[in-house]
Amino acid sequence: MNDRTSATSTSALLAVSLALLAPLPALAQPPASGAPVQAAANSSSKAPNTAAAQQSAMDERALNLFSEVFERVRGQYVEKVTDEQLVKAAINGMLTSLDPHSSFLDTEDFTEMQVQTRGEFGGLGIEVTLENGLVKVISPIDDTPAARAGFQSGDLITQIDGEPVMGLSLKQAVDKMRGPVGQPIKVMVRRGVTEAAPFEVSLTREVIKSQPVKQRAEGNVGYIRITGFSRQTQPGLEKAVQTLQNEIGSKLIGYVVDLRNNPGGLLDQAVSVADSFLDKGNIVSTRARDGVETQRFDATSGDLTKGLPIVVLVNGGSASASEIVAGALQDQHRAVLLGTQTFGKGSVQTIMPLTEQKAMKITTARYYTPSGRSIQALGVTPDITVEQAKLEKVAQASTRKEADLRGALSNDTVAKPPAAAAPGAPAPVTTKSDAAPGSAEDYQLQRAVDLLVGTSLFRQLPGQVPGQVSPSPMVTKTSG
Repeated sequence: MNDRTSATSTSALLAVSLALLAPLPALAQPPASGAPVQAAANSSSKAPNTAAAQQSAMDERALNLFSEVFERVRGQYVEKVTDEQLVKAAINGMLTSLDPHSSFLDTEDFTEMQVQTRGEFGGLGIEVTLENGLVKVISPIDDTPAARAGFQSGDLITQIDGEPVMGLSLKQAVDKMRGPVGQPIKVMVRRGVTEAAPFEVSLTREVIKSQPVKQRAEGNVGYIRITGFSRQTQPGLEKAVQTLQNEIGSKLIGYVVDLRNNPGGLLDQAVSVADSFLDKGNIVSTRARDGVETQRFDATSGDLTKGLPIVVLVNGGSASASEIVAGALQDQHRAVLLGTQTFGKGSVQTIMPLTEQKAMKITTARYYTPSGRSIQALGVTPDITVEQAKLEKVAQASTRKEADLRGALSNDTVAKPPAAAAPGAPAPVTTKSDAAPGSAEDYQLQRAVDLLVGTSLFRQLPGQVPGQVSPSPMVTKTSG
């Protein structure tokens, strides 16, 4: 590179940088009266704008410094780097220095962000993890190519289109399984430890919609787990509630909404989910740089759960949109929060598209719960703190009861008395546990279900049969 080329590049870079920093024109406002405004404008144009001139000089000095560093790195760094690499690193460094959530998104990152927010992509329809270097199927998604091809939980994928997956990261393997809708793909599958040899499965990619909401019945309690807030969350919640109402029927006594390890997602989806459980009142408000309220979201009439009690499970992995939902339901006294302190991300990021399919993600506001509190760097404190734990039993000394006494009278109200516990039967104790949310060993979920069962017992009117509760909800709701 000769001096003339270097000088030309630097001048061009400086010109572009100055253009980017030039102040944007103010939004046009209709004048109150024509003549006075025009006179003021003429007077202002004649007077020198000292502040603007000083700012322009400072901007030019800063850009000259940037240009000097840029040229020295490009010319003297130990390895050759492209201008694109340096510009991308400079932009990303500027954004990431602001806070942990602002960043630059190149084409690949921007595309992945859009996939996450839409909640749909071209793929096979399987939930997978990585085990011993191979892709392990957690479960196939209903009505997808993988489900129709007969994939089973525990299947191991060893090859994708003839390429071994050993040595690939989980993201790399998932990217290879995703692709344009209608494009064929072949995978090699190993099933079970006794399978003689892997077998090949041919599939065609289809539009796959992620399932951020799952549900199941826990006795007479409806358990709903929300793992993220994408465009599929609200439709998934409505389907989950309807499924539980049909499955449990009139015996339904309440819901457990599990937001543990939910990193968040779209603000409008968080508002929509909270609105599903609220009949009125504020959900969340946002404030920008000047501290003035910029957006306010209120609940609309109608409660998807018909006023039944709700317990919301949270932990340190519940962040952002999850905290908006939890904070709104707590402040409006619509749900009891159970678990541990949440993550504490109380800011809102906006995705701003740039040229060439790139974008920037920048923090544009803070959000506040209905009571006006910010959870930034604090988190939401649950109403009932319950650490994840594991139940175990310890041996106890045997004790005698009335039924053990010689000549004790029998009970005349039951045909067969309950069997006595074995002597020295161990009693339960609790220890720390890392059980997966929603698993059979999930102690926090067990406590949440117990809370709803206990609440339903208090709500039973005299003469009602077990499982039948008063139509008047115990949980009160107030407007914010």
